[in-house]
Amino acid sequence: MPRVAALWRHPIKSHGREALDQVTLTEGQTMPWDRVWAVMHEQSKFDAETPAWVSCRNFMIGASTPGLAGIWAQFDAVTGIMHLRHDALGQISFDPDNSDDAARFVAWVRPVCPPEKLQPTRLAKAPDRGMTDSNYPTVSIMTQASHNAVSQKLGRPLEIERWRGNIWLDGAGPWEELEWLGKDVQIGAAILHVVEPIERCKHTMANPRTGTRDADTLAALRDGWNHQDFGVYAKVIKGGKVALNDTAKVV
Repeated sequence: MPRVAALWRHPIKSHGREALDQVTLTEGQTMPWDRVWAVMHEQSKFDAETPAWVSCRNFMIGASTPGLAGIWAQFDAVTGIMHLRHDALGQISFDPDNSDDAARFVAWVRPVCPPEKLQPTRLAKAPDRGMTDSNYPTVSIMTQASHNAVSQKLGRPLEIERWRGNIWLDGAGPWEELEWLGKDVQIGAAILHVVEPIERCKHTMANPRTGTRDADTLAALRDGWNHQDFGVYAKVIKGGKVALNDTAKVV
């Protein structure tokens, strides 16, 4: 039976990831503190006066700025302080809801943003949900077996952080998660309804340690399986705690 091998959240969209031991999911919501903030650029259509979800093209993302892949995060939900680190940028701690601190963060990250591309301007935050790529609140589910299949196709080991998943399962078969589309899956005490596959972008090509593109994950998916999908989006239909080593099953 598949078991939870890893749990990840990404407090600022495309700007760092954080491993967790356990999480409590809430019906109809994203993973707590996952993609709560996103970084706007000069052409962003996000309206800070009437904040609401907008698509990922309105934000700084790894598909166009691969250096962002090198960021690691640690968010303190009690103090509201974000801690980020990057091999080329060093470390920074700040309050993302404080405008002065947010400006300091934007200045910190700017050196890895190519000058000929869109530049970061400010942080965005939508009420009551994370800025997932999907236009409805989702939690992403991925399997170690599918990851291993892509690694074997490329003939080299890959880091799972490239895929920016929330819940990683070990013990499922390769691409078994795609068989769960339209079904409910219980993971720990929570139940999630699997909605659709996740079509991948160039962000997955970037090394999460260096932020440089060093693996053509998209070509591997297309050549190996005739699609560009990895992982699935799911909606939480029953909240509950999910922890490392919890079992997963279709219900």
